[in-house]
Amino acid sequence: MYGLVNKSIEELVTQQFGEQKWEDIKLRSGVDVDFFLSNEPYDDAITFKLAQTAAEELQVSVEDVLTLFGEFWVLDTAKKKYGDLMAAGGNNLKDFLIHLPNFHDRIILLFPKVTPPEFSVSHVTENSLHLHYKSKREGLQAFVLGLLQGLGKMYAVAITIDILQKKADGHTHEIFKISW
Repeated sequence: MYGLVNKSIEELVTQQFGEQKWEDIKLRSGVDVDFFLSNEPYDDAITFKLAQTAAEELQVSVEDVLTLFGEFWVLDTAKKKYGDLMAAGGNNLKDFLIHLPNFHDRIILLFPKVTPPEFSVSHVTENSLHLHYKSKREGLQAFVLGLLQGLGKMYAVAITIDILQKKADGHTHEIFKISW
């Protein structure tokens, strides 16, 4: 993953739990990087190690850390770094989610070495849709859940998310039903 992701994890921890907690997580994780360069790729193992260690330090599950991080990504990192790109996604939650499959096409222009997930949309109604999530990376379902929660907050819409299908259950990908 790009350094921007790891920097964002650092910002989340320092803003919500303090600088010392971040130092504790870095030390305990064994990640020996003084600072992450936003536009440089890093081994995914570093990001997962930071998430695992944060979970241990905060005494929550890794899924909770990834969900919190996904929400933080939308409400803080994406707004600060990609405000125009986020705004171009749509005027409301439904439009943003419908256009989400095209979102990473623009991200690839900014980060050519990125391995983005693939999203598609089905079962679109006035108040819900199914979001299909496919990724070569394992274990990021909770992060996507947090992203979706963050999008609901960004658009000031109360949402319900049901996971209809999980890759962990032998399916080819996850399906989230988002209702508002």
